[in-house]
Amino acid sequence: MVGVLVDACGWASLVDAGLNLDIALEGVVGSAELFLTDAVRKELDSLEDERGGLLLDLLYERASILDSAEGHTDDALESLSMEKSWPVLTVDRRLKERLLGSGGSYIEVTSGPALRLVDP
Repeated sequence: MVGVLVDACGWASLVDAGLNLDIALEGVVGSAELFLTDAVRKELDSLEDERGGLLLDLLYERASILDSAEGHTDDALESLSMEKSWPVLTVDRRLKERLLGSGGSYIEVTSGPALRLVDP
């Protein structure tokens, strides 16, 4: 089973694309275990208040919450990704560049719509 770190924008994009979580992830990484940092959870809760429809009950039921260090959410995601060798589900261009620059990987929502693993 592969760990996958979930970023707020990545989750929102997956939901907006109407992708089935299990089927989409199975196609790119196989069986996946989802992880959120506490900072990402706060971002998702705030985003849910603004726009709704994010299926957070599903995500929170399936994901394990990890403590994140003080600092920017992307710093914690990059650090955890490197430490655990887990890809990050994200569509954030800057975070994707940071991950690739440090030898990490990410999963993005494509226009298919589908998921794609980018692993250097």
